[in-house]
Amino acid sequence: MDLQTFTELGSGLLVSLEIFFLTLLFSLPLGMVVAFGRMSKNRILSAVTKFYISVMRGTPLMLQLIVVYFGPYYLFRIRVGADYRFTAVILAFVLNYAAYFAEIYRSGLQAMPKGQYEAAKVLGYSKTQTFFHIILPQLIKQVLPAVTNEIITLVKDTSLAFAIAVAEMFTIAKQLAAAQATIVPLMIAGLYYYVFNLIVSFVMERIEKHYAYYRN
Repeated sequence: MDLQTFTELGSGLLVSLEIFFLTLLFSLPLGMVVAFGRMSKNRILSAVTKFYISVMRGTPLMLQLIVVYFGPYYLFRIRVGADYRFTAVILAFVLNYAAYFAEIYRSGLQAMPKGQYEAAKVLGYSKTQTFFHIILPQLIKQVLPAVTNEIITLVKDTSLAFAIAVAEMFTIAKQLAAAQATIVPLMIAGLYYYVFNLIVSFVMERIEKHYAYYRN
């Protein structure tokens, strides 16, 4: 293994990290919006968000990547350039993971005792104040284990970007393995994923400990 191999794998790792962080940046808040839509008393909005969640969770992420990338041309005859590949990856990942986060949030919100909302109303809290000061801290603690599992899955799912020829780490590792007739680049890529997940697990564990004071 030479320095160039590690350099190329490093460049792929940076792309994987971009996919990871941008997906979390947009999907975590979007998931909350979708969760509220799913829980809305408006039947049309609730039905639309329920259908969206069903499609995102019921079809492969790889297929969603292909649809987002090729959809503009086949549906609207809009030609897209190579620069759109990375944008398509982020769009597909965000839409997919927002659906999963939405269901996690929804289950957490529905598990909250109604008495907390009533008590907050008696104390003069607005709905916004009730959510951010009372419900949200408890919700974060409650959904963290499920969110952590999704984040760990996201680390590995970044490799699916190869479906539309985005050169993330796993794609580069496969190319190097084929060119050098050795599986060593793939083993190194696997080690990178493992270390990345260890870091994610450590960070999420620290966050869980931070919210441990909400434990009854």
